[in-house]
Amino acid sequence: MRIGELARTTGVSVRLLRYYEEQGLLVAGRTPGGQRVYDDGAPRTVRRIRALLDAGLPTRVIREVLDCVCGSEAEVEPCLTPVLVEQLQGIEERIARLEGSRASLTRLLTTTA
Repeated sequence: MRIGELARTTGVSVRLLRYYEEQGLLVAGRTPGGQRVYDDGAPRTVRRIRALLDAGLPTRVIREVLDCVCGSEAEVEPCLTPVLVEQLQGIEERIARLEGSRASLTRLLTTTA
């Protein structure tokens, strides 16, 4: 499957597919003319990448754990659990900092009003 067909099949832009390849998330073969050719599993891989990105994982982490994703885009092998827990803790810490910032700003606004 060529890059345009993969883009249409997955709803992911050609530019993003090239980026995924640059990041080592997606592998393409080449035709004698140099065009990218993807195997039949590429749409599933792209959907898995999108699911992991939507979950907040950076591409460097996705590159490390992509092989642990199995079945549908939402299913993961136990080897991925520690990584997901770590990512979730990081998100929760960022949320707590943001909530603290919001509370501080709210106090400042109420004292100046």
